[in-house]
Parts: sequence; C-alpha cells; structure tokens
Amino acid sequence: MLNIVLVEPEIHGNTGNIARTCAATRSRLHLIEPLGFDISDKAVKRAGLDYWHMVDLHVYRDLDDFFARTGAEDIWLATAKAPRPYTEAVFRPDCWLMFGKESTGLPEEFRSAHADRCIRIPIREGARCLNLSNAAAVLAYEALRQWGFPDLDQTGDMTAP
Repeated sequence: MLNIVLVEPEIHGNTGNIARTCAATRSRLHLIEPLGFDISDKAVKRAGLDYWHMVDLHVYRDLDDFFARTGAEDIWLATAKAPRPYTEAVFRPDCWLMFGKESTGLPEEFRSAHADRCIRIPIREGARCLNLSNAAAVLAYEALRQWGFPDLDQTGDMTAP
C-alpha cells in the first residue's frame, strides 16, 4: 500500500484533494501536525467530503512522533529543490511519499538528512512549483504505475457520463 505523508499542511482544499486521491487509490494518508485547518467530523461533513470515510487517515503530533509510530524507512521527499526527477525513483510497495507545507515545503535540515531520497517533478524554469495536491497525485500514480495499479479498476465504464 502507498503512504502519502503531508508535513504541516496549511490549505484544507489541498488536503481534501489529496484525501480524495488516497480514497481512489487505496493509499494511506498521514498528516503531521500542526494542521492549518480542522478535520473534525463536523468540519469534514460541513465541507461535503463524501469520500472521507474511504480514507485510511493517521495523524501525528510532529515528525518525531511520526517516525516513532511508523518506523518509516523507504521514504521519498518531494521537493522543488531536489536535484533529480521522480522518474529516476524506484518506488517499492509500502513506500512513503512525503510532502511539505505549501508555504515553505519540507524543513531544510530534514531534506539535507535525506538528500539521496529527494525527488522533484520537472517544471519550466521560473515557475515556482506545482500545487501540492497535483504533485501528490503525479507521484502517487507513478508509484502505482510501477506496481501495475494493484487492486484498482483499470477497465473504465464507457457508459458513464
């Protein structure tokens, strides 16, 4: 199973979109606090997130709590500051795709400690980066493509609108 980790996400819409990607792909969503929004049942219902019950959600106090509780080792850090593209990564089952907060990304010392695991999505020069939810979808589907899209419907429905 794929694990998507958001470190201190700030924008509820991005996290909602990523949660929908997780629901559609059977991926686990891990949120590392502080969060810039409320994910209580009341807030989720008010936002109309009708897929939230399909999300395998885990929340952690901070990065130390995350590593203590998960023992995550096969991690990939998505950052616009990485020297190599995501297409060079070999994603193994049960890997962890980590994304930083929208305003500043992943902490510099954390990126430095895992420099060999930093990957980026190529974009045109002068563009800052992709939206967080788009970046998460690109990397999630690349990992799933490498695994042959396990347990996902690949046939489509030609009669659907």
